[in-house]
Amino acid sequence: MINNMEKKWWKESVVYQIYPKSFKDSNGDGVGDIRGIIQKLDYLKELGVNVLWISPMLESPQDDNGYDISDYRRIYKEYGTMEDYEELLSEAHKRDIRILMDLVVNHTSDEHNWFIESRKSKDNPYRDYYIWKDPVNGKEPNNWGGVFGGSAWEYDAQTQMYYLHLFSKKQPDLNWENEKVRQEVYDMMTFWCEKGIDGFRMDVISMISKDQAFPDGKMNNSLYGDFGPYCVHGPRIHEFLQEMNREVLSRYDIMTVGETSGVTIEEAQKYAGEAGKELNMVFQFEHVDNGSGDYGKWTTEKYDFKEFKRIMIKWQEELQGKAWNSLFLGNHDQPRSVSRFGNDNPAYRETSAKMLATCLHMMQGTPYVYQGEELGMTNAHYNDISQYRDVESLNYYKILLDQGKTKEQALKVLAARSRDNSRTPMQWSDDKNAGFTEGTPWIEAPENYKEINAETELKDPDSIYSFYKKLIALRKEKDIIAEGTIEFLEKENADVLAYRRNYQGEELIVLNNLTAENVTIRQQPEWKAYQKRLGNYEKITAEDGKITLRPFETIVLDSAL
Repeated sequence: MINNMEKKWWKESVVYQIYPKSFKDSNGDGVGDIRGIIQKLDYLKELGVNVLWISPMLESPQDDNGYDISDYRRIYKEYGTMEDYEELLSEAHKRDIRILMDLVVNHTSDEHNWFIESRKSKDNPYRDYYIWKDPVNGKEPNNWGGVFGGSAWEYDAQTQMYYLHLFSKKQPDLNWENEKVRQEVYDMMTFWCEKGIDGFRMDVISMISKDQAFPDGKMNNSLYGDFGPYCVHGPRIHEFLQEMNREVLSRYDIMTVGETSGVTIEEAQKYAGEAGKELNMVFQFEHVDNGSGDYGKWTTEKYDFKEFKRIMIKWQEELQGKAWNSLFLGNHDQPRSVSRFGNDNPAYRETSAKMLATCLHMMQGTPYVYQGEELGMTNAHYNDISQYRDVESLNYYKILLDQGKTKEQALKVLAARSRDNSRTPMQWSDDKNAGFTEGTPWIEAPENYKEINAETELKDPDSIYSFYKKLIALRKEKDIIAEGTIEFLEKENADVLAYRRNYQGEELIVLNNLTAENVTIRQQPEWKAYQKRLGNYEKITAEDGKITLRPFETIVLDSAL
């Protein structure tokens, strides 16, 4: 297949996600901040990443760690000032690093001035900025449940109506049917583009259009109905995003990525097609949602790698030449990738982290590195509920207990799947609190920071950090990684994810063993002439036309050497 897709800077980039609260604290208050990010820009430059996606840093009561914004034009005071943010932009740009802002416009905080006005009276000018409904038979307008547990509706005694909140009750949903709301959002986006930001990661953007009939959802063995068919990829979603593109996005050379939970291949092509009328790319979550149990993601069931392989191949093959992939395994909403997809046992942690990185970064699409992933940071392995901070985890802990789980069972589930696993302090050194803060951290660091930290890994040429550095440098050196076609090999072998990249006569062969066992694959005759460009074992084990891949082994072979 010929790759006829247009060259763009964001296709060639590697994005690094920063969760500001946990990245670096500069003033000892136990919370990460903007000055802390500025202090670490050289570390990021050294790693080789050239785009930073920073989770929300705007004014917020922090009910959902910043994804509940109370003022779209003010920096959250614990993170710093607008001057600090402008300095961050300037210092990042000096190092050829671009900044993506996290755009949260499906909902605001209930402490946003729009909502404060909206709830005052039924005839307030801001009333229609949000979704208000009368009770039905003295109860909620429909049976929808919220993402964080409980009803998606909250009763407001003052006007005796309910407002919709698909997430926390402190996150009322904006009414995108209202043209004034949309204009407010576009004006705000323009404000930040003029400040010099380089793009937006758009939080739950696929939920902004709701079915205006607001029908009951299917119960699906849950206490509440499923809002998904009526709020995700809703009736006007593409109309709204095309309008946003015309009004704002097309006027700037920026990168856009939409969080689109439950997106299909067909929908992804509409959101991020080459015509470029909406977004540059989307996050799909099929590979990370795989393996859910009776309680959704709240399970300790083992991950199904056969299914993982099928999903990864599907997205690569079916978007090729049509839309652009986002490549990620971890983010602020997921457990640590090495704990989930690799093996965080000390015997395999480094090997499996390197394999996962190669497997992802060598595919077609823009790779995302979540903070600490380049060090092989693991799940927190907390053993007490008092150690958790995440609103979703605390809610589900109660739900699991109410449904008859013991404390030990509930904690085991949280240890595997809580979002707090990825929100622990960045492990900078083996000093107190992992070098994150001189104060008391808002959430405690995992005990393994003494062994796993940036200071140690920067000195070690065989560390996970050094491997990521090589991987990112390879992408910059070789056009084939961003521009080449992809063809999958060994499709029938559930234990191996292998593929061929091709561009202008050059080939890369990428072989990944997803397991902790030895796996043997066929060696194609031409591979003998190819040189190993990257790998997590010193030598390739090959004989009699076969290659034996050791536990979590990864190999990149290059025809051009």
